[in-house]
Amino acid sequence: MKLRKQVTVCGGAIFCVAVFSLYLMLDRVQHDPARRQNGGNFPRSQISVLQNRIEQLEQLLEENHQIISHIKDSVMELTDTGAVSPSGHLPFRSANGSWVLPFDGRPTFLAVKPQDCQFAAGSHGQADVQMLDVYSILKFDNPDGGVWKQGFDITYEPDEWDNEPLQVFVVPHSHNDPGWIKTFDKYFTDQTQHILNNMVVKLAEDPRRKFIWSEISFFSKWWETADIHKQEAMRKLILGGQLEIVTGGWVMTDEANVHYFAMIDQLIEGHQWLERNLGITPRSGWAVDPFGHSATMPYLLKRANLTSMLIQRVHYSIKKHFASTRSLEFMWRQAWDTGSSSDMFCHMMPFYSYDVPHTCGPDPKICCQFDFKRLPGGRINCPWKVPPKTVVEANVAERAHLLLDQYRKKSKLYRSKVLLVPLGDDFRYDKALEWDQQYMNYQKLFDYMNTHPELHVQAQFGTLSDYFNAVYKAHGVAQGSRPSDFPVLSGDFFAYADREDHYWTWLFHLPTLLQESGPGAEILYSLAVANARHAGMEGRYPVSDYALLVDARRSVALFQHHDAITGTAKENVVIDYGTRLLRSLIGLKRVIINAAHFLVMKNKEFYRFYQTEPFLETDDRRATQDSLPQRTLIELDPAGPRYLVLFNPIEQERLCAVTVLVNTVRVRVLTEDGQTLPVQLSAQWSSASQMSAEVFEATFMVRLPPLGLAVFHLYDSPDSPMTLRSDTLLRLSGRGVTARASDPLPSIKRKDDPQEVKVQMQFVVYGTRPSKDKSGAYLFLPDGKAKPYNQKEPPVVRVVEGPLFSEVVAHYQHFQQTIRIHNVPGVDGFSIDITTMVDIRDQTNKELAMRLVTDIQSGDVFYTDLNGFQMQPRRHYLKLPLQANFYPMPSQAYIQDSHHRLTLHTAQSLGVSSLESGHLEVIMDRRLMQDDNRGLGQGLKDNKKTGNRFRLLLERRSTGNKLLPNWSIFTTEPLKVTNDVVYQENECTLAEKGKPWLQFYHPALWYKLLMMTDSATNSFPSILSHTTNAFLNHEVLALPVLPKRRGIPPLQTFAPLKSILPCDFHLVNLRSIQSQLSVSGLFKNLDLQLLQPMSLTLMDSSTPLANDSTISLDPMEISAFKLKLR
Repeated sequence: MKLRKQVTVCGGAIFCVAVFSLYLMLDRVQHDPARRQNGGNFPRSQISVLQNRIEQLEQLLEENHQIISHIKDSVMELTDTGAVSPSGHLPFRSANGSWVLPFDGRPTFLAVKPQDCQFAAGSHGQADVQMLDVYSILKFDNPDGGVWKQGFDITYEPDEWDNEPLQVFVVPHSHNDPGWIKTFDKYFTDQTQHILNNMVVKLAEDPRRKFIWSEISFFSKWWETADIHKQEAMRKLILGGQLEIVTGGWVMTDEANVHYFAMIDQLIEGHQWLERNLGITPRSGWAVDPFGHSATMPYLLKRANLTSMLIQRVHYSIKKHFASTRSLEFMWRQAWDTGSSSDMFCHMMPFYSYDVPHTCGPDPKICCQFDFKRLPGGRINCPWKVPPKTVVEANVAERAHLLLDQYRKKSKLYRSKVLLVPLGDDFRYDKALEWDQQYMNYQKLFDYMNTHPELHVQAQFGTLSDYFNAVYKAHGVAQGSRPSDFPVLSGDFFAYADREDHYWTWLFHLPTLLQESGPGAEILYSLAVANARHAGMEGRYPVSDYALLVDARRSVALFQHHDAITGTAKENVVIDYGTRLLRSLIGLKRVIINAAHFLVMKNKEFYRFYQTEPFLETDDRRATQDSLPQRTLIELDPAGPRYLVLFNPIEQERLCAVTVLVNTVRVRVLTEDGQTLPVQLSAQWSSASQMSAEVFEATFMVRLPPLGLAVFHLYDSPDSPMTLRSDTLLRLSGRGVTARASDPLPSIKRKDDPQEVKVQMQFVVYGTRPSKDKSGAYLFLPDGKAKPYNQKEPPVVRVVEGPLFSEVVAHYQHFQQTIRIHNVPGVDGFSIDITTMVDIRDQTNKELAMRLVTDIQSGDVFYTDLNGFQMQPRRHYLKLPLQANFYPMPSQAYIQDSHHRLTLHTAQSLGVSSLESGHLEVIMDRRLMQDDNRGLGQGLKDNKKTGNRFRLLLERRSTGNKLLPNWSIFTTEPLKVTNDVVYQENECTLAEKGKPWLQFYHPALWYKLLMMTDSATNSFPSILSHTTNAFLNHEVLALPVLPKRRGIPPLQTFAPLKSILPCDFHLVNLRSIQSQLSVSGLFKNLDLQLLQPMSLTLMDSSTPLANDSTISLDPMEISAFKLKLR
């Protein structure tokens, strides 16, 4: 006590001396005799002297604050010696040997309103066509359909169009991949710029000519290089309706692997570019090349105010079925839509491909004759050995009748007498000659058809919206409305097969390529700029960081391209994508560092931005685009503390364990207000069996504000009773024993449930077929069922146990697996962390999978997510080949029975299936030596060591609740692994009727949650599962403060929100349940000056709302608003 008083008095005395010295310096400057003599008219030399003195004074002020800060730290360190946690208890072991962790006792509430649960429990809108039903009734056989190999013979009566002529819209297009065989820049230089240059000239030659364009990434690059005359000519073509921008995204996004946030972001980037440079808004969607189609895409396009869309790559058997029932055009409705608000008019192309031979009608041999780029003497020809003929007066009648027959047959597959005929292919129209060949020959055919009334046809060039508008007009409905006899469809179009048993299911593997930090950087930058504006410091904050954000948006948007995120590009193209992403990642981290620096400064007046002297650093860094991140070492010094800033990028308060690397075992961690935190000290392993003597892991539990930054102090000081070392057991491999990779997780037991759920984890290997077609970049063609992974020697196994976490690490030849359980309250304590490092570079035609084998009676049903936005029920069909039962898993998949649900959350997009009851199987990596004849021209041999991260969540499921009939109640209790390591003690209580809520509390921690029964077409993750996935995919970002020669100015926690958002509410809504939100009271210290509803991509605006308005969000909806904060 005496020591504390002495230190306090000493610190106060130093403070007084510093303040008095500062006063004397100010007084001296104010009474400078030179100033009085000159009366304010300073010579230049004296002005320079005065400026130097002012700068010295500012430096002294800053140093003075740093001195005070160090005094505070010293007092804190001395007075806190021997201090314990707020609860007054140290971590201790219970009677069964498990660690019990003290907790601060503050509850965390996650509220869910009753009506939101009723939404999911209630009835949903009915669809005429449900894709699950379609899969059930189809045989998926492949009989020879004649000229239309995958279809059937089409006939018609000659007089069918006598009363209503056939309208034909031929839509020229050129599909430009922003990277595939060539890089994005190489494609632009070699082909795309010539396509757009020719377009400006050739479309202007005849106002009847039309064209559509999709990829804004290419279009914007051309626009930046074009002169003002070309820009004006292009603008005239667009405004005149000759050129239509379709979809308007930065790329034609993949729809299987991508997250909905990235889908929206690339759409916003493209739409915003169009609005700024051309003032136009796309109205029709065009997706001819993504490998399967997600139900999330029509929803996003609908919310962006598009009215119609087109899709192409759908399983050939489904196309045949839809063609036979004339259901190729339909209203695509979300499975959870209780009405028709999500309905999007969709056109499905009926034939094999989007190239010219497969678009005019069912016979590609005839259609190829009307691809005039294939005229004799050109570089490409028709595989059917009948070349096109130039249309002249002598043959125009014969040519027109032959083509019209195909048009009429194709039109029989649709319900209207309006026909769409795309005319194009990959990178078409790059030569002026092709423009002349296609447009001149087709115009002669159109002129003949249109001047012969007996043919009852009106043919012309058109845009995609020209076609859709004609369909709406023919049926007498408004744009985007449902024609009376058109079906309503619900579901998605995965998996895709283009022929035979060639399923494109190995595309469901997203390489771990640096998609990090984007949303966090956007959030912190916006908050920093708004706070700088509020403080009148806009001129001092580096708003130039916005250029780094734009570059990152466009690089990440480019990577959503369907040949980028899927890995179906040449090796040099993949490297180009990775290099762009790495550059953007470095830029984003700079944005985060600069924003965090400003926001954690206690006194903003002392904020200084130096481009070459960053205030913070990130906790990891990458040397190259394909390397794994290397953790940053925080070097502690007995002379003073190191400061650590932690950023929580999600909208919920977060209680979690954070691990950093330090250079000493003498580590102590303090909160901003001086409380000592429990620390688990663990070894850093340089190899499977070798510990580092210089680097250690320090793990401590933190509570972080939503979207906030918290400051912690790290000391190199004598051992603290709150710093506890892990116990480690190492088992080295023996000789002469063959090891099988399984059983690291024998079973999971719930505290409240006597039933034990058996979970066996196995690793299995698929080979490829020995002859004929083999697996490649696109196709999965296995040689049968998977075989167990074996290696000659048992793995090196390491077991670590401590107060905050325990883990088992197993080192196999081709992968390293870590299974960790956290002994912390809250969300992190309810699931098991699984990390698998895979390296199969020495394998040949092998594909590695992780399989969970449980005793859950799931039957043939399992559930996967679509783009992290919604869940889709799946069924394992024995009538389909093994590869047809794999589906994309961007964020999670689960199996369940009447008692339990087991969810596998993933931090990377992978392919998943359930091939037997109780099984869940995930593809980890593949190495294939041959091309699979889909155009890439190479196998997959560019493997790298990659990390895959998962969380495994077990939830109890009860369907017999008397309080709420027909509802299913999910209750989650702590997991108990069979080695008796229990990492939380809880009780579980059901919620009262009408009061569904979720509450975390400790030590009498209890949890309430109501969940709904699943229908045949709907299923929803629990709130806990939803939050678990958010935690996994939005990690806490650690930002160590770099040591400064002059010391560190005072720092403080930055908590931007006045109150915590509902647990199911996101800035971009994944699943919105909460009914209302008041935006005006959302941010502290910032005033709301504008609140304006916008379309999803910010193109269309509605009347601004009053600033004190509340925002209403219906369940599953996404809304966008324009805000002005000051």
